[in-house]
Amino acid sequence: MDHVKGLKCTVCGAEYGIDEIAYVCPKHGYDGVVDVCYDYERIKARFSRESLAENRDFTIWRYKPLLPVEPASPVPPLRVGWTPLYPAPRLAEQVGLRHLWIKDDGPNPTASFKDRASAVAVVKAREVGAEIITTASTGNAAAALAGLAASVGLPAVIFVPKTAPPAKIAQHLVYGARVMLVDGTYDDAFELTLKVAEAFGWYNRNTAYNPYMSEGKKTAAYEVCEQLAWQAPDRVFVPVGDGCIIGGIYKGFRDLLAMGWIDHMPKIMGVQAAGSSPLVDAFERGIPGWEMSPVEAHTVADSISAGLPRDRNKALAAARETQGAFLSVTDEEILAAIPVIARNTGVFSEPAAAAAYAGLVKASASGLVDPEERVVVFLTGSGLKDITSAMKTVPEPPVVAPDLDAVKAALAAL
Repeated sequence: MDHVKGLKCTVCGAEYGIDEIAYVCPKHGYDGVVDVCYDYERIKARFSRESLAENRDFTIWRYKPLLPVEPASPVPPLRVGWTPLYPAPRLAEQVGLRHLWIKDDGPNPTASFKDRASAVAVVKAREVGAEIITTASTGNAAAALAGLAASVGLPAVIFVPKTAPPAKIAQHLVYGARVMLVDGTYDDAFELTLKVAEAFGWYNRNTAYNPYMSEGKKTAAYEVCEQLAWQAPDRVFVPVGDGCIIGGIYKGFRDLLAMGWIDHMPKIMGVQAAGSSPLVDAFERGIPGWEMSPVEAHTVADSISAGLPRDRNKALAAARETQGAFLSVTDEEILAAIPVIARNTGVFSEPAAAAAYAGLVKASASGLVDPEERVVVFLTGSGLKDITSAMKTVPEPPVVAPDLDAVKAALAAL
């Protein structure tokens, strides 16, 4: 990987060669999250927007020269990435904007954004000859890992809170992963996975702890800009739990700016559930990620529930260094957003994804977004992931007898 310069600690700035450490900066234990650094001049010499335009591989691997994998490394066969970017004029009108798009990652193989990171995790695990891969998750990352690992025959062991939505647990089991339901929170599952992976020598996909997960997630930013003919949006809204997605989105835009493929950085807006919003607090208080304290997280949006975000340093940098912001939305606002998105775009989103649009609604009402800005909302998971929550947002349908009069009566009542 001559295009990768090394790894840099997000806490102390220490730099390492890619073979010096496996996951984190040893000076800070599990919290020493590192960032992957690239030789952009070397990449530019052999990769261009023109050469990309000729590539018929419409997956995340069309950007392989900008990813931290060996050029010859085999990739999983599942079609990950190049998800649709839909214009959303009716949603735009509701929030007083002229230009709004939604990036829908529901069509990924396991129906969430997390497939992007898991695809890279599987490649990295096979590069080092790992026999087993593991992760902690609230549900989506585990489903993504189970599916991507199954596609190449790599055994996976996953740890999820026992309260994870049944649809997500069903995915894990159907894909053949060995599932451990943890009697505790996501943070408990995360800590347990760190210990288990270290004890057994398994490859660890855990968000933030594994620096390569941000690299898979950054591909969504590449796609947005390519789908917009390399005219970067002015502002993007991203749902945030552990902080890895927003950190990855920031990294993707930063890569493109360094390559000269876009001419400005979008303002990045992180949206958290009010019951799980430690990054909102840290942003408003101006404190660094390493000074944050855990909170007791409670939200219907399980995919963004995290008491202490693991990728908090990158997440805060994403908002602060782009003149963006963090804001919180209530569970009621999140659930209300699900049918609004669906009825105005045809896209069915799980609560965590809908939080991003709920954040846009709040930001627009507060005057934080100019009506002329070009805005993208990242919808990170399908509504089929959590039917129970979705059903709370709609009325019970009437039961009718099988005759015309019954239908007429039901229509009149509606």
